[in-house]
Amino acid sequence: MPSATRVRRRPLPAVSLLPLSLLPVSLLSLLAVAAPASAADGWTLAPLGGDRPSVYAEGAPGAVLRDTVSVTNRGRKPVAVRLTGTGVQVAFARTRLRVPARTRADVPITVTVPAGTAPGERAGTIVARDGDGRTAAVDVRLRAAGPALSALTVEHVAVRGDRISYELVNRGTTALVPTLAVRADGLFGRRVLDRAPRSLPVRLPPGERLRLDEPWRGRPALDAVDVRLTVTAPGGAHAMAGTSVRFVPWSAATGTAGAVAAGAVGVVVRRRGRRTPGSRSTGAVR
Repeated sequence: MPSATRVRRRPLPAVSLLPLSLLPVSLLSLLAVAAPASAADGWTLAPLGGDRPSVYAEGAPGAVLRDTVSVTNRGRKPVAVRLTGTGVQVAFARTRLRVPARTRADVPITVTVPAGTAPGERAGTIVARDGDGRTAAVDVRLRAAGPALSALTVEHVAVRGDRISYELVNRGTTALVPTLAVRADGLFGRRVLDRAPRSLPVRLPPGERLRLDEPWRGRPALDAVDVRLTVTAPGGAHAMAGTSVRFVPWSAATGTAGAVAAGAVGVVVRRRGRRTPGSRSTGAVR
């Protein structure tokens, strides 16, 4: 557990961070540059040391970064502050503190890379709020280390009206901007649709599934078609999937159904016309 909150009184000293080699987690590093976030009446929130604008952590899943944030009260009255974190896993040695006038309070924190986290960047925020509702915030940037894997699948391809619907699934560890090519072949190999690869206006994060539609205006009125989608993405991701569909005009379908129905009626009539000797017919077929 992090140590208890330390309060350092005036004059405000310059404080440096421990070398990373002395921290329990050697895989993590700190980066920074710029000024602290400030509230309206003279108190500020910032990572401790080096004028850092944000807390930066990098490590493998399960790794932990130990850092410190400071609330500096340059005003003439004490200030009571509550600390919270969002977006990433941040734990505080203390979430509520009272900072006397012209005093800096240093609060140890830990930032954890959750087990099972896919490689890539995450963003979060540490927020300090005083009793009057004024706030100051510091960004937390977390990068989960690990091998970059570009992989995806295309699934559930279907033709609905004048559109081809399908789903893309990011099976890798990096965000993907996919490229799509579409081909459809009719009877006897006749090409009825051929669209060259083009980038899709989407960015697919790791593990995400996205349903998309591809317009198909001018599709055949009468044909049996095999549709094939090919999807690729930078890094070697490649996937193919397809479906088969038969297009039949309503007029043709109605005519065929009518012919079948008429044939069925003829069969019934013929069967009814075959009576055993001595039987009587009660009606006539027109």
